[in-house]
Amino acid sequence: MVRSVAVIGGGISGLAAAWELTRPGSDLAVTLLEASDRVGGKLRLEDVGGVRIDVGAESVLARRPEALGLFEELGVDDRTTHPGEAGASIVSRGRRWPMPRGTVMGVPSDPESVRGLLTDAEVDRLVHERVDGALQGDVSVGDLVDARLGAAVTDRLVEPLLAGVYAGHAREISAEQAVPALAAAAHDGRPLLEVARAAVDAAAQGPMAVLPVFATLVGGLGCLPEVLHRELARAGADVRTGAVVRGLRRAGHGWVVSTGPTTDVVEEQFDAVIVATPPPATARLLRDEVPAAAEALARIELASMAIISFALSGPAPEVLDGSGFLVPPTEPLTIKAATFSTVKWPWLAAAHPDRTFLRASIGRHREEASVQRSDDELAAVALADLRTVLGPGLPDPVAVHVRRWGGGLPQYAVGHRTRLAPTRELPPALALCGAAYDGVGVPACIASGRAAARAVMTR
Repeated sequence: MVRSVAVIGGGISGLAAAWELTRPGSDLAVTLLEASDRVGGKLRLEDVGGVRIDVGAESVLARRPEALGLFEELGVDDRTTHPGEAGASIVSRGRRWPMPRGTVMGVPSDPESVRGLLTDAEVDRLVHERVDGALQGDVSVGDLVDARLGAAVTDRLVEPLLAGVYAGHAREISAEQAVPALAAAAHDGRPLLEVARAAVDAAAQGPMAVLPVFATLVGGLGCLPEVLHRELARAGADVRTGAVVRGLRRAGHGWVVSTGPTTDVVEEQFDAVIVATPPPATARLLRDEVPAAAEALARIELASMAIISFALSGPAPEVLDGSGFLVPPTEPLTIKAATFSTVKWPWLAAAHPDRTFLRASIGRHREEASVQRSDDELAAVALADLRTVLGPGLPDPVAVHVRRWGGGLPQYAVGHRTRLAPTRELPPALALCGAAYDGVGVPACIASGRAAARAVMTR
């Protein structure tokens, strides 16, 4: 008898779970239910100035195997491409400084590499790391770095990097969850600088040393969910968009999933269910059947952000002299990062030589007001900040696109791993996956989805 599995949520985690369930040799009937009009979640292409470009996640960490492995399985690995040689920078005290190489989430392996970005006194404080015995329990990344290396390292190096990953604040994000290598060193009473140096040495000598750090697909990372949708359909999966899931309850050895409008609810029985929705939606679905897990998920706070994309006429102007920049919250700017997409991605420049694309991001945790402006206001603020950093030589855009990601990034608060323990104690034939659990990056989400699929298959 063919067993049936429902995957609730069609972001990259849910898509990866469905893909794992349909691997050769599987005897499962897979149904993927996505509430919106398309799968992909934060991997999305939109038309900007007549060209489809990424308006969500634009790259994957190439030194983790999950994303590149999935590209290969889908037969699109020949489209894998990497950033160009242009480096990024960090804005500090009103000017840009080269992004220091060889850091672990901003903790430098070579303190001299950040001189200028940090003052001489701040570098001196960094060099003389204060190690006061072994750390007990979890702390925030910022508090750990403050105590060991000084607040300037947190403010001007760690903050902009963490904001790029979580849209959060370093002094609230769990070190144990976000930077486990640094947390482990602190628990052992070892210097953080020692960890950074060891990590850089290992990266330079290990098997991944020859690989670039990041990758994407020619055509944009937003192509990935489109390919997955097509290949899932070919594998026999039933992929439904516009399918709002309203309820989930146990029935015998399986689960009943309720979908559709409140006036016409449809109930379907499945042998197993994987829930791949954001924490608030997952908490609502689990409230009656797994209340402890639902309560833990309901406590996760989320950050909202907006991506403002610009198209310029002609090739990249001289002011776009790198791949982009990060902005620490200490700077009097609204944007937290900018990416010069055409400079960063050679494939984009080659495909559209008569256009230049760049984008800026706005929004951090608990700063929702910054993204609650009109599209025109967000575009104007972003353009003004870009010109503040780059100078007046940035031409007027010929097209603008604003994409908001409301509640898009879960925040790993101090103690996150311990608080989520109930989500790992689930009834049979139920699994959870997504960015809320073990990493917000695309490779981590792929790993989460595939692990959830294997969990329900082995049960």
